[in-house]
Amino acid sequence: MELQLAGKTALVVASSQGLGKAIARQLVLEGANVMITSRDEERLKEVEKELRALHKGNVAYVQADVTNVEDIQRLVKKTVETYGTIELLVNNAGGPPAGTFETISDEDWYKSFELNLLSYIRIIREALPYLKKQGGKIVNIASSSIKEPIPGLLLSNTFRTGIVGLTKTLATEFAPYNILINTVAPGRIATERVAFLDKINADKLGISKEEMETRMKNMIPLGRYGTPEEFANVVTFLLSEANSYMTGQSFIVDGGMVKSI
Repeated sequence: MELQLAGKTALVVASSQGLGKAIARQLVLEGANVMITSRDEERLKEVEKELRALHKGNVAYVQADVTNVEDIQRLVKKTVETYGTIELLVNNAGGPPAGTFETISDEDWYKSFELNLLSYIRIIREALPYLKKQGGKIVNIASSSIKEPIPGLLLSNTFRTGIVGLTKTLATEFAPYNILINTVAPGRIATERVAFLDKINADKLGISKEEMETRMKNMIPLGRYGTPEEFANVVTFLLSEANSYMTGQSFIVDGGMVKSI
């Protein structure tokens, strides 16, 4: 199967670590021109150096805070100045803090909305004029909570499902421009975020982090956490020319953990 990603330009958000970094790496391996971004410039420099060492596609970075409108505009502008256009867009953002209804403040709600939903809307808005010129692909990263709410993660449960509604609606609006847009949701993927959540849950139960991991893995039919590379492979396929007819859909990469249909 030919993915035909060589020479394509991709903007991958929140890509200095975790899932975003894995996606950027896979796109570079396929020969794409990739713009990485996050708030942490030191990490971006390290990742840029690491990806350039692959000697495949091209990589550059822009330090940006996606809760800041001016930063988003600068990010898109710099991507176009560097590579000429934007053909592929991966929206991604760090997870919001854990909490229950009675512990979450208005400030927490506003911050999570801005980071986990409004940032996606704003970035798509800025990139849309370039995507409309030749068509393209958008992948919005969410969470397995779009199918099964996760206890203690009320903010994520709320705004990640908003991403699904956004994606489904835009699939119809963007179809005339040959822009395909999908949601990809990770389950338990071995990232710093999942390790952090395991530690929180372990502390609540008074058990070790290792015991918490074992309990979680026992809930996954494949019996293990996924790797960032496995998740990135799914996203890369959806961004590729091999995907020409799937749009508006939600895909869960979780080893079979979520049981809902």
